[in-house]
Amino acid sequence: MDERTRAYLRGRFGDHYRRTTIDPPPSAEAREWGYMPFTDGGTRMVRHRTLLDIGRLEEFLARERPRHVYFSAGRYDDPGTRGMDAKGWRGSDVVFDLDADHLPSVDPAETSYADMLAACKDALQRLLDFLDRDLGFEECSVVFSGGRGYHVHVRDESIQPLESEARREIVDYVRGIGLDPEAVIREEAVGGSVGRESPAQKQTLPTDGGWSRRAHEYLLEVVESLEAATEDEAIERLQSYDGIGQTRAEAAYRAIEANGDAIRAGNVDVHPGFTMVAKHVISEALADRMAPIDEPVTTDVNRLIRLPRSLHGGSGLEVVPLDRKEIAAFDPLVDAVPETFRGREITVEVSDETSIELDGDSFTLDPGVRSVPEPVGVSLMARGDAAKAPE
Repeated sequence: MDERTRAYLRGRFGDHYRRTTIDPPPSAEAREWGYMPFTDGGTRMVRHRTLLDIGRLEEFLARERPRHVYFSAGRYDDPGTRGMDAKGWRGSDVVFDLDADHLPSVDPAETSYADMLAACKDALQRLLDFLDRDLGFEECSVVFSGGRGYHVHVRDESIQPLESEARREIVDYVRGIGLDPEAVIREEAVGGSVGRESPAQKQTLPTDGGWSRRAHEYLLEVVESLEAATEDEAIERLQSYDGIGQTRAEAAYRAIEANGDAIRAGNVDVHPGFTMVAKHVISEALADRMAPIDEPVTTDVNRLIRLPRSLHGGSGLEVVPLDRKEIAAFDPLVDAVPETFRGREITVEVSDETSIELDGDSFTLDPGVRSVPEPVGVSLMARGDAAKAPE
């Protein structure tokens, strides 16, 4: 990034901070603060700062005009001390990071930015389901990261003292790591069978919560798609599972036809062929319904995370805090465009042919000097695809 480009972005980021109200996180004075300035030669992190060091937050941001701004998940007795062991750790928020680059369903080389963000929002909804319905967390705040995903901050007092290993157990749960597909099936005795002293075992998927509920919901989606298909289509699909040949597929299909209500109630042993299919489907559910969070972020009690309402120096977008009711309709490529940058055009020099979708429009730009809406120009410069041209 050349000096003209850095100076332009620094100035416009400063304009954003002068016009934006930024609320610090709870216990802001006990947290470590850090930022990356617009400097020649790359990414230099300035950290081990406190609010006492930087002064009033909004004034600091307007004055320094940083490229990125962070605060710590941890709270400390002395957050400005350079050695982490000397800070006097009190506890930490649990922070979850969802990044589209890390989603198993996304190939960054083939997937558009818009589609990556949509996939990440789906993963966010799955994560929130875990946090709300399984783990019972109450103080959760959701933030668009300004880049390729979302952050969720959990600030319940009960989780503050958890150390890294305990946090890793949370990660393993929401990612389904180490979960045996058969472990979500409940076996219960239903009485002795004829000629035997031991009771028969009934296999069910409990529908009231946890991974078994997710597996059951996924199983019902598969069952309903089979019910909606023709018989030949359904049997062909059933044969796609390992160990399911023509005879078993036909038997499983008949079992679905005859036992729909029992399956919807959670019964998976209506027929041996269907039970085998159900176990395959449960394995699929574990991969489909897990939340693909970034493990190192959640387990790191000293992690620095982006400040809501700050700007992301790699995209030019705002780090947007979201109410739950806003998530479904939230469009990062429109709603995270800073108002400061709207309403005028600027000239940039595009280095290579590039495409960008932003603020409700799409652009394909050839190399050379181009006039573009400022949000587009800022984003291109921030991500290194253009430089500021003279006006």
